[in-house]
Amino acid sequence: MTIAPETSTKTTAETSMSTEARIFRFGELFSGPGGLGLAAKLASRPGFKIVHQWATDYDADTCRTYAHNICGDPDDESVVHADIRKLDYEVLEKLGGIDGLAFGFPCNDFSLVGERKGFDGEYGPLYTYGIKALKKFRPDWFLAENVGGIRADGGVALKRIFSDMVDAGYRIYPHYYRFEQYGVPQARHRMIVIGIKKELDVEFKVPSPNPYADRDVSAKKALKGIPKWATNQEPTKQSDNVIERLGHIPAGGNAWHADIPEHLQIKTNTKLSSIYRRLHPEKPAYTVTGSGGGGTHIYHWSEPRALTNRERARLQTFPDKFIFHGSKESVRKQIGMAVPAEGARVIFEALLDSFAGVEYESVEPSLADLLPEV
Repeated sequence: MTIAPETSTKTTAETSMSTEARIFRFGELFSGPGGLGLAAKLASRPGFKIVHQWATDYDADTCRTYAHNICGDPDDESVVHADIRKLDYEVLEKLGGIDGLAFGFPCNDFSLVGERKGFDGEYGPLYTYGIKALKKFRPDWFLAENVGGIRADGGVALKRIFSDMVDAGYRIYPHYYRFEQYGVPQARHRMIVIGIKKELDVEFKVPSPNPYADRDVSAKKALKGIPKWATNQEPTKQSDNVIERLGHIPAGGNAWHADIPEHLQIKTNTKLSSIYRRLHPEKPAYTVTGSGGGGTHIYHWSEPRALTNRERARLQTFPDKFIFHGSKESVRKQIGMAVPAEGARVIFEALLDSFAGVEYESVEPSLADLLPEV
C-alpha cells in the first residue's frame, strides 16, 4: 500500500531549510567490507550526496577491503581496525564530525540459524555501541541493520532497541526489507531502521519496491558474463563424493532430495535447507552467508561445484571491480556479512529525497507496531 502524501505543515523557512543542498559526512560502525559504504557513495540526488568520513570494523582484512574500494587506498587511516568494545570514540572524533551514521551490528545472537541468545549472547549487546555513537556524534540521521530473526519472540528485542534509539533523540522508521523486491538477485531479508533527529523537520518514508518489479533478479542473469580480469574467482575444490551427490540434486534442490542414493545421504537430525542446496537459475539466489563448511557453500544449478567468491559477490550486487582482501575463506565471510549494495542504495536515495523534500512512491512500514509510545 502506498502512503498518500501528507498535507505539509512546514513554514516557508522550514521548507527552505530541508531542501537546501547538502553533503552528508558519513561514519560507520561494524562497517563490513563496504556494502553500505558503497551504497552511500553511489547514492545521489541533485545537490545531495553522502561522502565517507570514517569507518571501523574488528577484522583487519575487512578494513583493507573497505579502505581500498571506498577510499581508494587499502591503508587509508580513516578506516579504523579495532574491537568496538575497546575503541575510544575520540579516535573517530579526531577524524571529523558526521552527519549520518550506519551501524549494522553483528547479528549472530539474533539469527534464526543456530541458538538465539539475544541480549545474553556475545553479540547481542553490541547495538548499544551504536546508541553510544548517536549520543556522542549527534548525526542528523542513521541507518541500523540486522537480520530478520531479530523479530522473533514477539519483537521483544526490537522493542528494547527501538526504545533506546528514540531515547537517544531520534524519530525512527523501521521496516523489514525483502531485497529481491528491490532489484537484488537474492532472497535476503533484513530489518533496517532509519532514524532522523527529532528536531529536524524531515520525514522518511519506506521506498516502494514497485519501480523494481520488472527487473530480472534471477541467479542466471546475475552470474552471466563475469570478466576474466575480475578478482576473487578462485574455485573451491570439490571431493568426489560432493560431485557425485550434486549430480543427484536438481536445480533448487538440496541434500534431502529423494533421489540421492543411500551412500550419499547425510545422516543428521538437523535438516537445514541450505545444505548442498543448488541455485535455481530462474529464481533469486537464497541468502548468501559467510559460512562454507559442511555443504553450506552456495552451489551452481548445473555445474557440480560451489560458487566462487566473485559469483557470491555478484549476488550481493558488488561490482566486478570491487576487490576483496584476504584469504579465500576471509573473503567468503566478508561477502556473507555485507548488505547488498544496490538494495541499500535504494534506501539511501530515499533518505536523500526525504531531506530534499522530494516525494517518492512509498509503502507502509512493516514494524511500526513495535515502536515505543511517545
